[in-house]
Amino acid sequence: MMSDLPLDQVRTLLAVVDEQSFDAAAAVLHVTPSAVSQRIKSLEQRTGRVLLLRTKPIQLTSSGQVLIRFARSLAQLEQDALAELGLGSSVRTLSIAVNADSLATWFLPALAKVPDGSCFDLQREDQDHTAALLREGLVMAAVTASPQPVQGCTSVRLGRMRYRAMASPAFISRWLSDAPLPSSLPTAPVIVFDRKDDLQDRFLRSLTRRRSFTLVRHHIPASESFVDAVAAGLGWGMVPELQAAERGDSLVDLAPDRPLDVPLHWQQWKLDSPALAAVAAAVAQGAKESLR
Repeated sequence: MMSDLPLDQVRTLLAVVDEQSFDAAAAVLHVTPSAVSQRIKSLEQRTGRVLLLRTKPIQLTSSGQVLIRFARSLAQLEQDALAELGLGSSVRTLSIAVNADSLATWFLPALAKVPDGSCFDLQREDQDHTAALLREGLVMAAVTASPQPVQGCTSVRLGRMRYRAMASPAFISRWLSDAPLPSSLPTAPVIVFDRKDDLQDRFLRSLTRRRSFTLVRHHIPASESFVDAVAAGLGWGMVPELQAAERGDSLVDLAPDRPLDVPLHWQQWKLDSPALAAVAAAVAQGAKESLR
């Protein structure tokens, strides 16, 4: 029952996780750091479980993740109720995880169509890993490659983001002109977003059936800069079709008959929240207009 979980302690746990320190949580809650520590300790004693690890950054245990999902749901429902009653602030904060390429192309225009009254807290993460942020209770919704709903969430297919293997004309002349693509591309310099990005390797596996590729890998963890690097000839890379179309002749499609499609889904907590429903509708419409 709710009475078994003191709400001031649950809110304190949420503040510690969001602010990433006991001192910062104390400032937000207008209490002392020792009061924050005592509330967390009392909540752990009440539940009989360790809820978070006092590390930098602070990490939730699996039990802590359950309580954070409850705390964030409670906070959202409270915000919605106060807004409907005309009490307190009418602004609702919505935490959303989204992959960088969606963020750089279709996602922000979709959010711009959400009615006023929502404040967005976006966390950028690879589409193969955004679902983990939902599972940990760090966000309420996510654009994710995973169709399988996280426990307590719904999942709706948005569409497919198409990527193409692109390179600059100068890069092609230097690295890819002396041999067929399956032979030359695996040894040519490549651009990858970060160490979670496997799109380039996925494309190479489909092209060559090989498992090991070039050691010259440039890590550029920003979507626009990634495309800039490909256009500058630093390496080849998998570029979203939506961005490639804007670059004209500065980028050449290395394999027009071999696009790589990444299915995207919208997962969100099962909450009867008007604010969250409005965002879901706007995201679905934006995806319909932009994705395949």
